This record gives sequence, structure tokens and C-alpha cells, in this order.
Amino acid sequence: MFLERKIKKALLRYAKFPVVGIFGPRQSGKTTLVKSIFKNHKYLNFEDPETRELAVSDPKRFFDIYENDYGIILDEFQYIPHILSYVQLIADEKDRPGYFVVTGSQNFLMNEAITQSLAGRIGILTLLPFSISELAFNNQLPQSVDELLCKGSYPRIFTSQFEPEELYPSYIHSYVERDIRQLVNVENLRTFQKFMQLCAGRIGQLLNISDIATNCGINNRTADKWLSILQASYIIFLLQPFHENFNKRVTKTPKIYFYDTGLACSLLELKNPETVALSPFRGHLFESLIIADFYKQYYNRGTKAPLYFWRDKNGLIEVDCLINQGNTLVPIEVKSGQTIVTNYFDSLTKWKSIAQTSPEDGYVIYGGNETQKRSQGTIMGWQLSGDLIEHLEKNDE
Repeated sequence: MFLERKIKKALLRYAKFPVVGIFGPRQSGKTTLVKSIFKNHKYLNFEDPETRELAVSDPKRFFDIYENDYGIILDEFQYIPHILSYVQLIADEKDRPGYFVVTGSQNFLMNEAITQSLAGRIGILTLLPFSISELAFNNQLPQSVDELLCKGSYPRIFTSQFEPEELYPSYIHSYVERDIRQLVNVENLRTFQKFMQLCAGRIGQLLNISDIATNCGINNRTADKWLSILQASYIIFLLQPFHENFNKRVTKTPKIYFYDTGLACSLLELKNPETVALSPFRGHLFESLIIADFYKQYYNRGTKAPLYFWRDKNGLIEVDCLINQGNTLVPIEVKSGQTIVTNYFDSLTKWKSIAQTSPEDGYVIYGGNETQKRSQGTIMGWQLSGDLIEHLEKNDE
């Protein structure tokens, strides 16, 4: 079953570049997407040993063999990143928009290769697992937020009817066994998996490298490196604090989130919606779901995600997410409860007094389904939050 992806418009727009790059985590749907859009391109996958061997041993002959009138898809190119040097030569010589389409799942290796070979020649997009609006558009969005938190958003959950307890343990195992071995020399892969579990246990919290390192039995330097690897392979992201114009009044420590809550739930051993509903992690998982979805909304439009959070140095005032629209900051609170209560707006009210902005510009995304416009801000159900970025950009025009 093929489900439509909202990044399609941006991908077609980026095809004016000689090279188009689609990057994101494994199994996020990159191959399915590019094969569906660039149907006449020759598809080559560097996970195939024979294809990889020919490209490594004789790259000029490799490209001569597969030369055609439409283009070439190079899937998982991070296995042989130096191939981009030859892509550059061909792209410069023949100047064919959209001829090369490259995909990859390890940002750690890809950035260096692209910087060295394709700067100015490549249009780069990030494809994450399904967004809330994509699931809604394809009639796949669960009615229960706890079900979505547990299922996560990886395509196979919806296209192949995998159960979370079938998909995610296997995904984690193969990720650690294949990708981590390629990126870093980890003597004990179980230690790295424990590191991932410790990160999941701190989802939605301020990052404390020393705490994670101590509990994992590794030093801070190793923990910092492993954290970078999780970021580079699209497992986690760090939401940075916004501190411009506020000097020393705010924290400068980022918060840690997972791009996919199904993966985080698996690491936390939350195996079904019922255990998620009763878990002390539920609020942080919901926050991760919503903020990760904001990233997806921006990436699907082909734009950078200008997302931050705000917290004073004493931890007394915090805004879960700030969207920097250039001329204004949109504050957003995320609450997992399904019943609207007045104190949901407390942080927005405090933010107004500090930033001198209108409270009507703020939003509360909550675990229910209603949307209400109030004097303190707008409260919006989680299902409708999947179109918030589009709504804000229309209002800003």
C-alpha cells in the first residue's frame, strides 16, 4: 500500500538542481518516494554488494553502464560517499536538472561528502516518518493519541500492518548492528543500546550528558560522541533554547527528543496503548510527538525548522516551543491531558509579560480534540496541530 507524502511538491521543486538529496532515517520511505516520483530513473542500491563493488572498483565504467536519458537514483550512497566526486564531474559536464537523485540515512557521513563534492549543486530535503497530517490525509491517523504514541509513524506500521512490538525491536537491533558498527568502534553493542534506552528515559528533559554517561558506565566524551551519532542517524534531536535578547536570564542547555515515539516507547518497554496511557513518560512522549511533528511540517515544505524552547535559569517559567517567524515569536505549550483546564495557559501568560507580546498569538496543543480561541491564546486538539505551520505561514502573509 502506497501512502501519499506531503514532501512531494518540494521534491519536484528541488529537481531543478543537478543533484537532489533525500535524507532521513532508515525505513522512513525515501526509496518508495523517489521511485514513485522519478519513475524513469535507473534505480541503484549501494546496499547491494555487486553494485557497490562495481562503483568502488571502476566508478567511470559504473556511470557509463548506467547512463540513460532520464536519470539515476543512488540509494544509500553513504556506503561509498566518494562516489559523489564522480557525480560532481558528470553533473558539471552535462548540466541536467534532476538527473541524479541520492538518498542516505547517515547524516554523519553524508555532510562531509556533500560539502567536499556537491556544494551549490545539490538540493537537500529531509524525509522523516509520517507526519500527523500525512496520516490524516491517508485515513491512517489513529483516533487515540496513546495508540499513535505507541505505534509511532514509521511507514511499515501502516503500509504492511506491522505491530510495534514486531517492528521496533528489530529496527533497533539492525540499526545498532549495521549502522553503529560502520560509524564508530563500539566494543559492546549492548552498552550502546543501553545508552539509547537512557536517552529515551530522559525524553523531553534538559540534556544532562554527565548523568547519562554515569548511568551507562562510559565517559562524557564517549557519551557526547554517541549522542551525535543518534542525531546524525535521525533517531533523536536536540531542541535548542532561545536566548537572543534575554541575556543571562535563560538556560542554554538543549532538551532531548525522539523523532519517533514508537521507537522511544519500544526502548522504554511500553508495548501497547494501555501501558502508554498509564506511564509516567506519557506527557514527555506527547510533547516529543508534537514538536517532532513541527519539524516534519517544515521539512515537508522544504524549509528549515526555526524551533526553540524558552526556560528561565531557575526553571520557574518555561515555554515548550517557540517558532521564530523572523518578526515574531509564536509560543506554544504542549499538554497531554484530554480536558481543557485554565492553567494550561499559565506559561503563555508569563511569556507575554516577559516578551511583551499578545497572548492571542500563543497556542496550547493538548491531548483532546477541540479547538477554541480564547483571550489567553488558542487551544488546539492534537489531530489539527498537524497543519499548524501552514496556518501560521498563511497568517503571516
